Amino acid sequence: MKSPTATLLVFCPDRRGLVAKIANFIYSNGGNIIHADQHTDASAQLFLTRIEWELKDFNLPRDVIGPAFSAIAKPLEANWQLHFSDTIPRIAIWVTKQDHCLLDLLWRWQAQEIPAEIPLIISNHPDLKPIADQLAIAFHHIPMTPDTKNAQEAQQLELLRQHKIDLVVLAKYMQILSPQFVSSFPSIINIHHSFLPAFPGANPYQRAYDRGVKIIGATAHYVTADLDEGPIIEQDVVRVSHRDTVADLVRKGKDLERLVLSRAVRLHLQHRVLAYGNRTVVFA
Repeated sequence: MKSPTATLLVFCPDRRGLVAKIANFIYSNGGNIIHADQHTDASAQLFLTRIEWELKDFNLPRDVIGPAFSAIAKPLEANWQLHFSDTIPRIAIWVTKQDHCLLDLLWRWQAQEIPAEIPLIISNHPDLKPIADQLAIAFHHIPMTPDTKNAQEAQQLELLRQHKIDLVVLAKYMQILSPQFVSSFPSIINIHHSFLPAFPGANPYQRAYDRGVKIIGATAHYVTADLDEGPIIEQDVVRVSHRDTVADLVRKGKDLERLVLSRAVRLHLQHRVLAYGNRTVVFA
């Protein structure tokens, strides 16, 4: 196994000497930096950085790193996150009836492309339970109606707590989460086609076909209280032509959704995404 590492994600008002201050914190405590990237958002006057270093020979115990860095971050008015590479996150996948994104994530998880545990699948329909049963993953069918939404979301939150979930992935979960739910559990990634806002709602591929679109895409983003307007993590597109049928558009769209969602999840788990406001910086 690789030596465990620590990663800091930081953003703060831009000023001179920020790179030196953060790097010196690691250097002065015996750390060996193995990855460092930075970006300055001139319009927002913000400095953003991701810095990763080996924990081997680092002088500070893990439980001391955060408080020690906080003393540096506070006068800089910095927002920051600290992550350790050997901490295995726990994911809950939420689905409705479409299985293409679920199957892709589970295949990549089994192939160890996704460094996480997946102990829980939640759905508002029972159709995909056999997939969860094959892999001995807990499956909970929680139907949603306007009258039961509050109670059902409370049940979902309790399941996330019981299973110690760190990230929810909406793998074509065709329900709108309430602002109260998002406020209670803000670490959620969603995937959808990139026809929004031109073709929202049902049958977007049919309406895109009727309009003769020449390009289709997929978007993965963090979920916020504003529907489908959260910070974007990953996108991709593919060209289509007059020779493509609606079925072709659907097939190509599903392929893109699989790829874009898996990339977004992997980037999140590698702590390469820094969200600020309604934007993201994705560090390579």
